[in-house]
Amino acid sequence: MIRTWAPRVVLIVLGALLVIQLVPYGRDHANPAPTRAAKFPDARTEQLFAGACGDCHSYNTTWPWYSNVAPVSWLVQSDVEDGRGVLNVSTWDRPQPAVDEVAQAVIEGEMPPLQYKPMHPDGRLSDAERRQLVDGLRRLYTSDPPGA
Repeated sequence: MIRTWAPRVVLIVLGALLVIQLVPYGRDHANPAPTRAAKFPDARTEQLFAGACGDCHSYNTTWPWYSNVAPVSWLVQSDVEDGRGVLNVSTWDRPQPAVDEVAQAVIEGEMPPLQYKPMHPDGRLSDAERRQLVDGLRRLYTSDPPGA
């Protein structure tokens, strides 16, 4: 019984994967020019931010090959759009969330999100790196506050 329907199921799944490639969402890999980039207080903060946050919270997104293959492309596009909508160091001339809100998300491990970490080793921050990043972000907000 399984031998008769299993190949059909496989063909249906493969056909569906091919058809969903026609959906245009998820391939708008825009990295607009920054309106005003944040001036990080030191290289270490900038490095930690770039590795763990920069793909979704700046216009310096690296778009890996799998960001062109649906349905993964849909998740990647959505994550980048959502991230840029909340905090974007490439639009530092615009209002950004309070530093305490950002710090809490980093310290509590909400950021970077779980789905980001498997393919991005720099996103797997140790507790010490989380503290370093938060300290650097606090200094950023003090030395180069975001726009109002």
